[in-house]
Amino acid sequence: MVMEKKEVRGIRIRETREDRVFNAINLLFWVVVLFLVLYPLWLILIASVSDPDAVLAGEVIWWPKDFSLMGYEAVFQYNEIWTSYINSIFYTVVGSVLSVFITLAAAYALSRKFSGKKLVNLMITFTMFFSGGLIPIFLNVRDLGLYNTRTVMILINLVSVWNLMVARTYIQSSIPNELYEAAVMDGANHFVYFFKCVLPLSGTIIAVLSVYYGVARWNDYFTGLVFLRDRSYLPLQTVLREILASLSISGSSETFFAAYADNLGGLQEAMRKAEVAKYCCIVVATVPAVVLYIFMQKYFVKGVMIGSLKG
Repeated sequence: MVMEKKEVRGIRIRETREDRVFNAINLLFWVVVLFLVLYPLWLILIASVSDPDAVLAGEVIWWPKDFSLMGYEAVFQYNEIWTSYINSIFYTVVGSVLSVFITLAAAYALSRKFSGKKLVNLMITFTMFFSGGLIPIFLNVRDLGLYNTRTVMILINLVSVWNLMVARTYIQSSIPNELYEAAVMDGANHFVYFFKCVLPLSGTIIAVLSVYYGVARWNDYFTGLVFLRDRSYLPLQTVLREILASLSISGSSETFFAAYADNLGGLQEAMRKAEVAKYCCIVVATVPAVVLYIFMQKYFVKGVMIGSLKG
């Protein structure tokens, strides 16, 4: 049996032929998985900047064909896209800030010892598995005067129970109780301790929660679809869903481009551009979430791992 010596962290170990075969198969497997994940994203990207005729002919496989931005021009000429984009940014930023703050405040409360803590934990966990359903939620929203307002987009799904449990575990495992005792000896109460000790030491979990809540809010189309009637309040995802739904129905591209047919060179040309516009819509909706992950990735794994450990 052929063996070779391999040094790992100063210790020499012998790598057998079976080890090398396993490593090769393992590497091949994950390369295939990576390809299956990345290729659809790459295909959407290159199709969005290719000529519609090339896309229809199936000539766009690995690289863009006859580079063109006509799809993006068609999408961004649709005025409702810009309004909904601004709405989504507002809902995502404001909603995520409130969600992170309230989640951390609740997590800190649940990390302390108090009478009835088990019952409170049970009631909160119960809501993660069971809910009243869409109709009771809709009736509550209407009776509270939140229907067809921007506020409903911020308050709906304000706190995720799963994120709350992760944040609670993070506080319990990462911030020693001795720090609280020292703060109390210095005259601090819970509010002072939370704002001056817990929040400054929770940068990692704040980043993780920001990614979770930010991506969830950015991708949320259903809330706007159900609770908003005024189209000037709609988020980007709801508008893009309507566009993609209309473009996926044969002969219905006119619903999206009819108002712009003159600017786009006639209805026939507009329908032609609709073939790449659907890819452009996906790119426009995905880029902000990808950028958020890129900037937060150095905190992401660490925060998730710490928050997942039992305290």
